[in-house]
Amino acid sequence: QVQLVESGGGLVQAGGSLRLSCVASDGTLSAYSVGWFRQAPGKEREFVAAIFRRNNGHGYYADSLKGRFIISRDNGKNTVYLQMDSLKPEDTAVYYCAADRNLILSSIRIGAQYDYWGQGTQVTVSS
Repeated sequence: QVQLVESGGGLVQAGGSLRLSCVASDGTLSAYSVGWFRQAPGKEREFVAAIFRRNNGHGYYADSLKGRFIISRDNGKNTVYLQMDSLKPEDTAVYYCAADRNLILSSIRIGAQYDYWGQGTQVTVSS
C-alpha cells in the first residue's frame, strides 16, 4: 500500500506563493494519477487539481483556481507539485494529495475515486 507524504505548507501573506510536494514512500508515484484536494475548517473537502500518470503536462483544475494554481509532476523524482500563486485568505486549508492507478477524467473531482491519501499539509494565508 503506497503512502503519500505532502510537504511545503506553511504561513504566507496574501499575494504570496507556496509550492506543495507529494511523494510516495515506496517511490512508485509515477504509476499513479494524482489529485490535490483541500479542506478548510467547517467546510467540505474540495477538489483542487489533478494530473494523470501519463503526463503530457496537462493539469485539470477547479474552475475557481485556474490561473493561480499549477499542478505538475516529475516522475524521475517521484513527486507531484502544486504551485500556488496569488494566494488569498480563502485558500487557507489543509491540502491533501491523493493517488489512484485507474483514474478517469470524469472522476478526477471525486475524492472517493482515489485509493490513497496523504496526511495533509496546512496552508494558512494571512490578510
